[in-house]
Amino acid sequence: MKKCFLFLLLLFVVSCSETPKTTQVKQLFQADITTLIQSVNDLEALIQSNSDSKQLQQQFLAAHSNYKKIEVFSEYYFPEVSKAINGPALSEFEEDDKMTLPPQGFQVIEEFLFPVYDVKSKSELLKEMGILSANLKRLNRIAATNELTDAHVFDALRLEVFRIISMGITGFDSPIAQKSIPEVVASLEGIQKYYQLYTDNESDAGLKIINQAISYLKANPNFNAFDRAAFIQNYANPLSRKLYQSQKDLKIPFFNEMRGLKTNAQTLFDAAVFDEEAFSAFPDYETTQEKATLGKLLFNDPVLSGNNSRSCASCHHADKAFTDGMEKALSFDGKSFVKRNTPTLTNIAFQRVFFFDSRVNYIEDQAVAVITNADEMHGSLEEAAQKIKKDEKYIQKFEKAFPKKGITAFEIKNALASYIRTLSKFDSKFDAYMRNEVAFTADEKAGFNLFAGKAKCATCHFIPLTNGTVPPNFMKSESEVLGVPDANGKLDTDLGKYNLTKALIHQYSFKTPTIRNITLTAPYMHNGVFKTLEEVVDFYNEGGGKGLGFSLENQTLPEDKLNLTDLEKKQLVDFMKSLTDKKYLK
Repeated sequence: MKKCFLFLLLLFVVSCSETPKTTQVKQLFQADITTLIQSVNDLEALIQSNSDSKQLQQQFLAAHSNYKKIEVFSEYYFPEVSKAINGPALSEFEEDDKMTLPPQGFQVIEEFLFPVYDVKSKSELLKEMGILSANLKRLNRIAATNELTDAHVFDALRLEVFRIISMGITGFDSPIAQKSIPEVVASLEGIQKYYQLYTDNESDAGLKIINQAISYLKANPNFNAFDRAAFIQNYANPLSRKLYQSQKDLKIPFFNEMRGLKTNAQTLFDAAVFDEEAFSAFPDYETTQEKATLGKLLFNDPVLSGNNSRSCASCHHADKAFTDGMEKALSFDGKSFVKRNTPTLTNIAFQRVFFFDSRVNYIEDQAVAVITNADEMHGSLEEAAQKIKKDEKYIQKFEKAFPKKGITAFEIKNALASYIRTLSKFDSKFDAYMRNEVAFTADEKAGFNLFAGKAKCATCHFIPLTNGTVPPNFMKSESEVLGVPDANGKLDTDLGKYNLTKALIHQYSFKTPTIRNITLTAPYMHNGVFKTLEEVVDFYNEGGGKGLGFSLENQTLPEDKLNLTDLEKKQLVDFMKSLTDKKYLK
């Protein structure tokens, strides 16, 4: 009998060793989905039996933790289904169908159960549970037919580390319960379980880092007090580097795909880890040094305006991080003002939409819109091309930048966009700190921890870009309804993105901009209403427009007061100052 048992055990070990790693990953993933489905069914049963609030909350957290364990592959392979399972509890507008879709999934259910469950909402809650169960069954079906590769498995593992940094520890998907820190444990356990299939070494450095990170998280579960800076430097960055190195050691190739975050990223904070070209998406738009040099010349030349009176640089001053220091720029007629504040051009290459109302998708189109706007430059690219064709200096530079292409509207806008794409640098003190090159002051570090924690800044201004482009795929740039006041303290009347979509959820909605170089870009907001960063912090601390007393049903900013102390406000500003590019510190 003993010999028979040993034989079966040996057969099992040999069988597992011969099974491709991707097959083992897939089998484990499907088993974990089954566990998740059962935990959601258990929650639904507790709701049906009128269990008390505490029981429901505990089971919800258990179920959500089970989701976090499979998030690594659910989000990677099935992003649309994952959004239905664990997306933000906010309505979404479908551009193609012109329809507003209600939110669904765990975050919607969380709002029913926390801080206290009201049994009066039982029928509505059960309806949401039914939708969640249906989406989980859908996930289970499509996962069964999905094919994996080793390269994509390791890519998914590193992206999950990046998701933990940019969304997990910031409370993005646990906004009310604020159990993000314990749930990061579940995310790491998921990474550990799948990564372990690729190593026979129990003392593997990657497994050691994960275990240390889990111990650190368990010892420091408090959301507001959690030291995110230390966690990123000591655990998250080393882990993603180790996963990268393990992939190389196993001779698993890095697949060749153009995307916002490069496929060979070792950490989220490496220099040149973002690909500007992936945000333009058109081969003809490719940036070259010759195009950028030409673009800089055009940017500073009034030849692009209708009467040769102003250039792009007239409103985008290089010494002010390409803003102008005014609430709103003077209009082309010299008498009135344009509609909105002049945004910075630094780091705007890493966005999927442009202008405060998100009305164009590419930098080239932004350049065209400004040049042809009657209130801004009142020009024509076609007419400018005719003028430029008579200038020998330009003829030579266009030939270098666009060999055998000529001088047309396309070449002009592409040259301008190419120059703007070169204005993105990740060489601030914050970047150097995250690369372990410099130290933060105590207040700067505390400010970062507030930014990514209690102050909730990073749930919209995602780390590390600090704009609204959603990590770790960086395929969508978000807008928010904040309830910004006007100069008289009333709700500003600019309807923002609503003017474009006519969707009620977009009334007063504006794109989330980068806050890199923010100390140079005052005044702030789409209307320039706030003159200092301190005023901006006070606005958010009060809960935005609703906190100021405005009736604004579609506000996406949480209306609860942040209750920041005076010291915390100062520390938050100190951190934001660390986002200034090195060239502006001279």
